[in-house]
Amino acid sequence: MAAITIRNIDEALKRQLRIRAAEHGRSMEEEARDILRQAMGRVAPSPDLGQAIHRRFAALGGVELDLPARDPMPDAPRLD
Repeated sequence: MAAITIRNIDEALKRQLRIRAAEHGRSMEEEARDILRQAMGRVAPSPDLGQAIHRRFAALGGVELDLPARDPMPDAPRLD
């Protein structure tokens, strides 16, 4: 697991964290982890980049492209 150090925390904020941790019966460190989990959990990661891009631009409408016909793939060269 990774570690993080947070410097220059206001004493009042540290006191609030200590009190909140005590109210929940856990350490300040565990309380801070829980706060971070809750804050980061609000933004759900996109399951798929392609789907996220599609959702973002779907309201603009689609684009029809004329794709050129493709030739069949040639046989692989024989190496014997």
